[in-house]
Amino acid sequence: MRANQEMRHRRISKWMRHFGLGLLVLGAGNLARAQQDVIPLTVELLNRSINKLPFVIAKDRGLYKKYGLDVKLWMPDPTARWGTGVPAYEGGIKVDMERPEDPDISVDGGTPMMAAIVTNAPSLAQHRIILATTDCVVRWHIIAREGIHSLEDLKGKRLGISGPGAMTGFIARLIAQRMGWDPVHDISIMSNGTSVAALQKDWVDAYVAYEVPYAYARKAGYQPLIDLRSWNESIAGSSVRVKRVWLQNPRNREAVRRFLKATVEAILLFHEGDGEVAFQVMSKWHGLRDREFAGIIYAGGKEMPRKPYPCVEGIKKTMELYDSNEMRKYKLEDFYDDSLMRELDESGFIDSLYE
Repeated sequence: MRANQEMRHRRISKWMRHFGLGLLVLGAGNLARAQQDVIPLTVELLNRSINKLPFVIAKDRGLYKKYGLDVKLWMPDPTARWGTGVPAYEGGIKVDMERPEDPDISVDGGTPMMAAIVTNAPSLAQHRIILATTDCVVRWHIIAREGIHSLEDLKGKRLGISGPGAMTGFIARLIAQRMGWDPVHDISIMSNGTSVAALQKDWVDAYVAYEVPYAYARKAGYQPLIDLRSWNESIAGSSVRVKRVWLQNPRNREAVRRFLKATVEAILLFHEGDGEVAFQVMSKWHGLRDREFAGIIYAGGKEMPRKPYPCVEGIKKTMELYDSNEMRKYKLEDFYDDSLMRELDESGFIDSLYE
């Protein structure tokens, strides 16, 4: 009797060990599958402009992790000079990684990318398509020296930009077009001239200021000659850009879908509560602790769209302003793909964030 009981006990113990081991293996398998489902992604921000802040918010607030991504985010040192003559910011978080040679996602202006493709031979290898854009409106200011009171006064003068293919270069061409000027003979467009220092040293008579140099100009007591928002012109600004071949991989496409989900939720946080999250992230990551100064910069992103579709009108305008033999080899569709944004929008995901 006792022998039978011991045998049954050994059988039950053996079964329990196997059952427990099975559960352990099953749990490990589920964990492994969950870990495998986290998609690694390398992302570069080519500067720290206000319309790139949502991508920093997504990193800071854990939104990439929320949507199953392991994002390695690179951006320049916060004190780097972007053609402004002064450091962009005074401090903040430095990214402890080398700039990726070929990132999965590059976030920067669509217009500068297009201009480079048709004017700079090596840029052909970096031809990417625009999947989403957080910056579709010409929202810059013109800062001018004393004695210049209107755009008409700029004829024959020197207008400072950061570079010919930059967003500021686009705006210089746009100004010439709107004013009916020859951009070569009626105005001098000067690179590396977007700063108060360039005015004070008499290198330029005026310059195109995006939000950071504009904030410095206001701090120095300058008032804008014009707020170009009044023109209601389109531009292809800060954009999510990928290589078309890379996007054809289903796993990569899924990674971008998740990335866009994190982006649109970060845009919600950017606009929410009078920008409180944005100010916290600017303070932490960019070292902006002067609330008034940061407020001028934050206002540069007030038109950021809740649904950041590629800015097709801005792409069209870029093709027009940079019209050339090389540009005419391209079709509009060669520069963007809005299918992922449409999928996200039509699924109701974006609208559900604002309910």
